[in-house]
Amino acid sequence: MWVKLSRYISFITISLFITAGLLPIKGYAVDTAEKMDAVLVVDVSNSMNKSDKKKVSNEAMKMFVDMLSVSGDKVGLVAYTDQINREKALLEINSEEDKTDFKEYIDSLTRGSYTDIAIGVNEAVKILDAGKAKGHSPLIILLADGINELNPDSGRTQKQSDKDMQTAVNKAKAEGYPIYTIGLNADGKTNQSVLKNLSKETSGIYFTTNSADDLPSILSEIFAKHLKLKVVPVTKLTANGKYQDVVIDIPNENVMEANISITTNKPITAKLFDPDGKEVNIPSSNVYYSSSNAYTLIKLIKPAFGKWKIQVKGINKDKIDVNMIYNYDLGLLLEEPANKNYGKNDTVGIKAFLETGGKKLQSPVMYKEMKAKLLVTDLTLKKVVEYPLDTDGKKFFSNWKIPDQHKYELKVLAEDNSFSRETNSIVIDASRKTSSVLAEEPKEGKGVKWLGTGIGLLAAACFIFYILSLVKKANRGFIGQMVIEVRDENTGEKTSPQYRKLNAFKGKVRLHQLLQLAPEFIETESIILVPGKNDTLILYNKGEAVIERSGRAVDAAQGLVLKKNDRLKIMLHKVNKSISLDYII
Repeated sequence: MWVKLSRYISFITISLFITAGLLPIKGYAVDTAEKMDAVLVVDVSNSMNKSDKKKVSNEAMKMFVDMLSVSGDKVGLVAYTDQINREKALLEINSEEDKTDFKEYIDSLTRGSYTDIAIGVNEAVKILDAGKAKGHSPLIILLADGINELNPDSGRTQKQSDKDMQTAVNKAKAEGYPIYTIGLNADGKTNQSVLKNLSKETSGIYFTTNSADDLPSILSEIFAKHLKLKVVPVTKLTANGKYQDVVIDIPNENVMEANISITTNKPITAKLFDPDGKEVNIPSSNVYYSSSNAYTLIKLIKPAFGKWKIQVKGINKDKIDVNMIYNYDLGLLLEEPANKNYGKNDTVGIKAFLETGGKKLQSPVMYKEMKAKLLVTDLTLKKVVEYPLDTDGKKFFSNWKIPDQHKYELKVLAEDNSFSRETNSIVIDASRKTSSVLAEEPKEGKGVKWLGTGIGLLAAACFIFYILSLVKKANRGFIGQMVIEVRDENTGEKTSPQYRKLNAFKGKVRLHQLLQLAPEFIETESIILVPGKNDTLILYNKGEAVIERSGRAVDAAQGLVLKKNDRLKIMLHKVNKSISLDYII
């Protein structure tokens, strides 16, 4: 009887320590492959007849469409001159027929006189505003070959065009729409500064080329960069009129899709063989195939691990370039260090895990093929230092020694030759004796903290059911997502909605963590979310920020219950900004 009672009391004691915050509660940050909402914007003025005689831009856009996921991505199109020539709203890709229809639409584009880039960019922003999907990653891809050439009969001036362009750029920047620009500089007249600024202001990337033949590879690069993937060169061949072997290495079982792009000047034929040497039909249930005069794309869906083989036959002496883009169903998790008071020269244990489907990945090969590093930002000195991480085939790990009595932001980056993943950040505060991860607890935790010292444990018997409910609550997982928008109250500008998955955390999460620990939002450290009953959240406000619901200030010091689709506005005290929170499931 006494043994059972001792075990029970030990369980209660440990539970109380957890509830009081004296033992670690793990939290994770995740970075996984995304779905995208892409708008292709193409100059179809008559000047393109010189810079893109063969309409390679059409072929490049079609290859981009083929590289989209077999299900879930969305794509739209704007073809412009000095007005909108053709446009197509965002279409969700859910079948091969969807891609075929979209590519046929690209083939139907015609060309016309004059050019006004602002017209095309502005329309692309409108298309994203109207059709972007929650949780998707938006982008705009602009293909242009020269400077504006306005219609003199229209009365429109360059000043008006520049003003409209800036309005579109400001909107794209505010909503988080990166604009990737491609300057087709065949005649040397491309206004590169305009295209560069478009990308720079919206966190996109600028590309330039003197030949339209480079467009398929540039579109591939944009596709990969936007999804944190890498274009993996496979081989370059000179066709001899016979089948030539190309080995395709599927490095592990976590490859969700393998896009094999074969760019040529003339059509090719291909055969496909799985790792067992068995020929696989092209196309088939798990093999998507598309071809044109400029490219061939073979998409392997959830391919088996091992070395596949493609036999390629091209026209004699034709140049063949084979590249690969892997898309992984993988995330990277950073385990929060144990709760303790950190100071100078203390050692922090760093552990990061690969995950798939919400579970830690069991793949020693995958760990050993990747290189991981800890990125430490000294928030006091505004300096970033990198530290390599080791692996034991189950995790990435290291012991990091705190070099000074400063505040630090930590995150982990892992990559191999085909993709990269990065965690969100956590903060270690060594500038004061109490760590930021212990700065504040929900009131329920504070109410029992005195029990953590062992005082009055025997008296806990009468509170068993109460304590067990607290333990269950402290370890309860989150569900759903929090949609976050930040508004500048001075200018009225809003950021694009940011979707933060809550199931990456356990027990509690500070709003500051969901805001990427940005220094300007430090006061949100005092706003804490914990899981509630029946798929609810409870928000605790321990600081000076004002919480509003339906336009009225509410007191959240004792806890405010959030249900599905509830919306709050948080007015910050130290900066003139507000934060809108939407709880969705």
